[in-house]
Amino acid sequence: MKKDKAKLSVAALENGTVIDHIPSDKLFTVVSILKLDKIQEKITIGNNLNSEKLIKKGIIKIANKFFDADEINKISIVAPHVRLNIIKDYEVVEKREVNMPNKLIGIVKCANPKCITNNEPMSTHFHVVDKENCIIKCHYCEKEQNREDFVILE
Repeated sequence: MKKDKAKLSVAALENGTVIDHIPSDKLFTVVSILKLDKIQEKITIGNNLNSEKLIKKGIIKIANKFFDADEINKISIVAPHVRLNIIKDYEVVEKREVNMPNKLIGIVKCANPKCITNNEPMSTHFHVVDKENCIIKCHYCEKEQNREDFVILE
């Protein structure tokens, strides 16, 4: 057990959520999407941690916060293979992989400068066309975008 504890780069969490396997270059985008700057609980953010799968990864631990599926699935647009761990009394009680939702509302900017969402005060609304390749289609102007074209709204 001493050997396992020596590997920990971030302190254990009593109750809350751990978001793991975040690509290091996407960590702060995930923080923004989840609006973690508005949470009053303890938050631990680790970046550029060693990872067998990603070489370098980010991790976020949020005390006493449990996200619903819609909240957490939003991060799949920038970090599709993130793992979510629910912690209670220092034990992992649930593990799941993040999945892209069918709709993205108010998260991504439309790439079409003539789209109504870029010219009127209203939320963007996209339908996910292809989850595997992360292709979305604007509800209003029908412009398609892929992950490389996304601009995340603040």
